[in-house]
Amino acid sequence: MGGAAGRPPRTGLLLLTLLLLLPALPIETAHEPRLGRRPVIFNFGDSNSDTGGLTAGLGLLLPQQEGRAFFHHPSGRLCDGRLVIDFLCETLNSSYLSPYMESLGADFRNGANFAVIGSCTRPPSVPFSLAVQVQQFLRFKLRSLELVAQGAKGLIDAEGFQNALYAIDIGQNDLAAAFSANLSYAKVMRKIPSVIHEIKKAIKNLNDNGGKKIWVHNTGPLGCLPQKLALPRKNDSSLDPYGCLIPFNNAAKEFNAQLSALCDELNSKLKNATIVYTDIYSIKYDLIANFTKYGFETALMTCCGYGGPPYNFNQRMGCGSFGSQVCPLGSKYISWDGVHYTEAANAIVASKILTTKYSKPNLAFDYFCTA
Repeated sequence: MGGAAGRPPRTGLLLLTLLLLLPALPIETAHEPRLGRRPVIFNFGDSNSDTGGLTAGLGLLLPQQEGRAFFHHPSGRLCDGRLVIDFLCETLNSSYLSPYMESLGADFRNGANFAVIGSCTRPPSVPFSLAVQVQQFLRFKLRSLELVAQGAKGLIDAEGFQNALYAIDIGQNDLAAAFSANLSYAKVMRKIPSVIHEIKKAIKNLNDNGGKKIWVHNTGPLGCLPQKLALPRKNDSSLDPYGCLIPFNNAAKEFNAQLSALCDELNSKLKNATIVYTDIYSIKYDLIANFTKYGFETALMTCCGYGGPPYNFNQRMGCGSFGSQVCPLGSKYISWDGVHYTEAANAIVASKILTTKYSKPNLAFDYFCTA
C-alpha cells in the first residue's frame, strides 16, 4: 500500500506514540492482544477509513501535505498521518489494510479495505456506494476461494472469511449531502431511515455470505466540523456551549439512535452473528468539549486550510490548494482539513475504542481473532 513498508509498529509503540503526543494526558490503555488466529478485517465506509481506495480507483493525486506526520508522503488518506483503522490494525500486530482497488504493492493476507472517500450509502456522486463496496467484497471472496482451491498460497481461505471482522463506518456523507441540498431539518430527518435501510441491507448481505462478526461505527458530531461551522449564519443562536452547530449534531444523534436500534434488531434476528455498535460520536464530542485536557490548543480550527481564526476554513481554498497554509504541529489540532481528524486525534479515538467502554456489547476489538 502507499504507506510505510512492511508491518506497522506494534502495540507497545502505539501506546508510546500516544504518550508522546499527549504528555500530560492519562491515556486509557487497552489490554494486550490475545490473538489465537491471524486477524482478517474487511472494512467498508468513506474517507474516515479510506486507506487509498479513491486514489487507486480514480487515479487521483492528493496534496503533498497529506500523510506528512507518519508516511511523509500522500498515502491515499485524508489525514496528516494514520486513521483510526490504522491504529486498530496496529493493536493486532497486523499490516495496514490495502485498498481493494490498489493494483501495485497490495497485501490482502489480512483482509481488504473497500472504503472510498466521498462514499454514501447510496450513489450520489462517487461511484462506490456501500452496496457497490459489498459487491466488490463478494467478488473478492469468490476469486480468493477460487485461487485457494487451485493451490494458491498466501490468500484468505474459507476459514479466514468465516472468522473475519466486517467493519462498517458510513453515513456521515449522507447527512452532509442532505444539509448541502438546503433541505429543511424535517426533510433531513426523513431521509435517515433510508440510509439506515441501506446499512441494514449491507449487514444482511454480508451475513448471508458468511460474515458473522460485524463492527459498526456510528457517525461523529457533524456540527463540530469546521467545514460546517464556516458556513454563513445569521447569528450564533444555533451553536451549543462548545461552539458546535446544534441542528447538524441533532441529525447525527438521530441517525445514531436509529443505527443503534438497527444493530440491536439484527443482533436478535441474526442468531449466528455478533454485531458490535461503537459510539464514535461520544468519543469525538468529548475531544471537542475537553480539548485542552487532551493536549490540543484548539478544538474547531483546522490545521490545513485558509482564513485564520476562528475556523481557518474556506470552501474555495481547501487543504493543499494554492494559497492554503498548514500548521507547524498537527498534534496540537483536532481537525486536519475541516472535515477529517489529525493523526493525533485519531490516535485518541482509537485508544478509547479499545477500552470497550463505548461499544455495545462491550467486546474487546480483538474478539474476532482470539482463541
